[in-house]
Amino acid sequence: WLRPALQAIVNVAKGIEEQSLKTIDQILYDELPDAAHDKICALSGPSHAEEVAREVPTTVVIAGKDEELLIKLQEVFSNHYFRTYRSTDIIGVEIGGAVKNIIAIAAGIVSGLGFGDNTMGALLTRGIVEISRFGQKMNAQAETFLGLSGIGDLITTAISPNSRNRFVGFEIGKGKSLAEVQASMQMIAEGVASTRSVHQLAQKLGIEMPIVAQVYHILYEDKDPQLAMRDLMLRELKAEFA
Repeated sequence: WLRPALQAIVNVAKGIEEQSLKTIDQILYDELPDAAHDKICALSGPSHAEEVAREVPTTVVIAGKDEELLIKLQEVFSNHYFRTYRSTDIIGVEIGGAVKNIIAIAAGIVSGLGFGDNTMGALLTRGIVEISRFGQKMNAQAETFLGLSGIGDLITTAISPNSRNRFVGFEIGKGKSLAEVQASMQMIAEGVASTRSVHQLAQKLGIEMPIVAQVYHILYEDKDPQLAMRDLMLRELKAEFA
């Protein structure tokens, strides 16, 4: 069992648990003693591990409740190739890291279908709108999703050839089933499970997330990706920021 005086608990995993529909920090709050709650932090942002290992310049955000602890952790993690910013919006940082994986799957599908830059630009822009809408419903700060753990992580995950989530979407866009794609992978694409949990939570809370919903229909109901794209394009017309 963890000592109450433990200096810090830094979570680097991303996702929402399917059974409880909770973020990882919420699960840690439930499982750890009250004395440890202010020590719970999340590290997230546009950071592929293989690039960090090669000392490629990388910038992330570390979030938690204790500002003094965050400053200390910034000093611990930062060096000439790895820079950290701090945030007290831990729920926003967690949600950005979890939901962007779903949008990255959608980005892979778009690429697999052979669509171009216009489509990708629209997808990423409307994707961050959905992430922000979801996060604010969970009491996150809107500005968090314009930062490293939001749009920054989304861009990196959605366009990188090293992204497992993008790979899943790309192969599905090319015509493979989810089962076929997963059987070919040695590692887990976190966005697959997150799609189901986020879709369920969005429905429960009444949050409009059309891109997430279409990814869910493709992954779990075998909907044709072309039809999913058509349905997105033919949705009711509205103001951009309504």
